[in-house]
Amino acid sequence: MNLSNTQETLLVTNSDLSRSQFTDVNLREAQFTDVNLAQAAFTDINLSEATFRDVNLSRIIIEDCDVTGMKIDGLLVSELLKSYREKA
Repeated sequence: MNLSNTQETLLVTNSDLSRSQFTDVNLREAQFTDVNLAQAAFTDINLSEATFRDVNLSRIIIEDCDVTGMKIDGLLVSELLKSYREKA
């Protein structure tokens, strides 16, 4: 299926969209529940003000990212990194 230059609200349930590609797509305020994004790649993505709850983040890699204001369990990541670097 090819959607191009479309402005629609999609409701997708019980679907396999493996190997799908999204380029220059606005998913603002989209909701993802019980979604498998294992081995997905994210490049040039805006996740500002996103909330993650009950998410498996094991073995993820975060590189070259702006973590300003980012919190994990209420702790500022920038402060955690600063503390880590000072002790290293």
